[in-house]
This record gives sequence, structure tokens and C-alpha cells, in this order.
Amino acid sequence: VQLQASGGGLVQAGGSLRLSCEVYTFSLGIGWFRQAPGKEREGVSYISNSGGAAYYTDSVKGRFTISRDNAKNTVYLQMNSLEPEDTAVYYCAARTRKTSSYDADDYLDPFLFGSWGQGTLVTVSS
Repeated sequence: VQLQASGGGLVQAGGSLRLSCEVYTFSLGIGWFRQAPGKEREGVSYISNSGGAAYYTDSVKGRFTISRDNAKNTVYLQMNSLEPEDTAVYYCAARTRKTSSYDADDYLDPFLFGSWGQGTLVTVSS
């Protein structure tokens, strides 16, 4: 297993969850993505290998925080103030394609990520 995501579950609206992604593969950075039923996969957050750069999609800014512990080869996604619209399968992925872009949105493009974890389900009830 190259990336192992965990931490999903059922939570009420307004609650919190912390997702973890254990990384055992080469990466230029780690991203979190989600896919709700009937919708396309969406980039949620990204963190560089040093942790010095972190990006978020607009809908989660101020609610989600990405972090990493390189000693544990683990990336976290702390999700607070969860909303029913956050319900989805969440995937972590390793960025394997280089980019010279300075646009944060480009780092949430699934095209840049070549290794994917198996996903963990987050369900937020209203």
C-alpha cells in the first residue's frame, strides 16, 4: 500500500473529524480529494513536502486544516464545522507531476497526482 487513508466516519453537522494519510511512496506533495455520489472528484487541500505551502478549495477555507508529520510519514486533514455538503469519499494522493505554476488551484488538479489511496468515507448528517 503506497497511501493509506483513515479516519472517516459519521458525524453530525457542526462536528469534527481528522483524516490521516500514511505515505509510503515518492511524492512532490500530498493532496486530499473528495468525491460525492454523482459528482466529479474535487481537490480539497494540498500540502508541500516541507509543509511550508498549503492550499484549500474555497468551500473549506477556515474550516479545514492540512498538516503533516514527516517523522511519521503522515498527512492530516482536520475538518471542523462539517456540513452535509462535505459528505463524500475522501482520498489522499501523492503529487508525482511537476509544475511551475504559482496558482494554488493548480495544486488541486487531480492530473498532477499519480498515486492514490483507497479512500475513506465521511458522512455528515443534518
